[in-house]
Amino acid sequence: MKRPAWLLLSLMLVLSLFLGACSGNKTGTGEGKPKEDKAPAENKEPVDGGDLVIGTSGSPTLFNPLYSDDTASGDIEDLIFEGLVGSSKEDLSPTTDALAETVEESEDGLTYTVKLKEGIKFHDGEDLTADDVVFTYSIPLSDDYDGPRMSEFEALDRVEKVDDLTVKFHLKRVDAQFHSVGLGFGILPEHILKDVPIADLGEHEFNTKKPIGSGPFKFVEWKDGEYVKVEAFEDYYQGRPHLDSISFKIIPDANAMLTQLQNRDIDFWSGVPPSDIETVKSFQDEAGIKIEEGLALSYTFFTGNLRNELFKDKNVRQAITHAIDREAIVNEILEGHGEVAHVPESPVSWAYNPDVPKFDYDPEKAKKLLAEAGWKPGKDGILEKDGKRFSFEVKTNQGNKAREDIVVLLQEQLKEVGIEAKPKVVEFSSLIADLDPGVWDFDAIVLGWALATDPDPSGIFHTKEIEKGLNFHAYSNPELDKLMDQQLQEKDKEKRKEMLGEIQAKLAEDQPYTFLYYPIEFRAMPAEMQGYEFHPRVPIYKPHQWWLDK
Repeated sequence: MKRPAWLLLSLMLVLSLFLGACSGNKTGTGEGKPKEDKAPAENKEPVDGGDLVIGTSGSPTLFNPLYSDDTASGDIEDLIFEGLVGSSKEDLSPTTDALAETVEESEDGLTYTVKLKEGIKFHDGEDLTADDVVFTYSIPLSDDYDGPRMSEFEALDRVEKVDDLTVKFHLKRVDAQFHSVGLGFGILPEHILKDVPIADLGEHEFNTKKPIGSGPFKFVEWKDGEYVKVEAFEDYYQGRPHLDSISFKIIPDANAMLTQLQNRDIDFWSGVPPSDIETVKSFQDEAGIKIEEGLALSYTFFTGNLRNELFKDKNVRQAITHAIDREAIVNEILEGHGEVAHVPESPVSWAYNPDVPKFDYDPEKAKKLLAEAGWKPGKDGILEKDGKRFSFEVKTNQGNKAREDIVVLLQEQLKEVGIEAKPKVVEFSSLIADLDPGVWDFDAIVLGWALATDPDPSGIFHTKEIEKGLNFHAYSNPELDKLMDQQLQEKDKEKRKEMLGEIQAKLAEDQPYTFLYYPIEFRAMPAEMQGYEFHPRVPIYKPHQWWLDK
């Protein structure tokens, strides 16, 4: 298959996990809530027309919601495809502002009945019906499916067509994330893909040359390494988008992105680095841009490859966290625009638990833990144990200035406790390829996860996700596996929150990641753009409503 890619790390915006490439990682409101949206100027009527150029630092990998898991692909998929449910920008709960007219859950939580809206069409003019929904969900149920989204469908038993506009989803067990995440994947066209063997679907040209969905914009062209262009879908079921086209211009270098924003060679940048925000504000009036900001549903992290003996000891991982000054990262690299992270969940989430074990900056404590683990300074000051030096390469993605600065800072700070960390900055898609199942070509990384709207952490930390899923760092805790399974079957939200809090506390103690920070996201856009709503998870949110007030 083409790849399980991913990450924020991160998650295809289908309200699922994505690894994030975006270039800055971001700031904070200080209140842990999205910024309040501004009302459209003078309540003017929207005007059709205009082309928007979005700058992105990461190259997409493919366009198929069941096979991609990186944000660069996901942002574009959100324009081309549409799922059954959306998500609220206020509380991240599932909404019916997508393909579903209604979603009814049975009392026992084992059946979801979805009624489609009428008049929905694919970009080639074919009607979207219950047959397409059944076809889409049959793919991850197949033994031949080898994409990265298996865990989202483990509880799904079968999908039943009731009539042309009604589908029933039958679950084997209660799955608390199924409504918000499982029903959010973009629907694929049966009439185009029905004869493609599922084993071949991940590599099919549909994903790169001819993606057809039912979203507000239809695919025009992808010139690899340069741009992806989509244009308005005239027959979109919510009405033709106001913009004529949107182009994603691929610019791996953040300084070049900044220059192109100032010159208005790009119009929209969803990841303005916090170190550059004052520069952007200094030219925003002249360039004709404005800034929207809010705490993002994401976090940035450092992790070692736990297959490597260097990182297998929990006490060593705790020592590494003690050796990293995360407050300095937030205050100096992010210039105060973020919060130190301690768990794999954002303060934006209803399930966030702040009462967990914390490993604050304490180099002396780090040295003590490392010594207790048997590591002793060598002749050059680098720690040694059993003839092995504590030396490793730490990779991050090009174009993200914050992460590029972080790996340099890690090199300096870890050296103070006798650890040699050698920074390596690589192009985003190459880094994602290094993390693919069976490849795992990394010692350590700094990256970010764009989180799912549901707070289930299983996709990243469950043992079952090591071989083919997103647990590329190979963390395993059988006790937590059981608890992660149990919380998915808990229908009571408060009880589930308590269970998720327990999971977060244990993950904080085990430190499979050093959770670095929660970013505030700065999104630059044309001053004349109206209809934009800030969603903490979805930068490209309701793009059919965007319009340019000329």
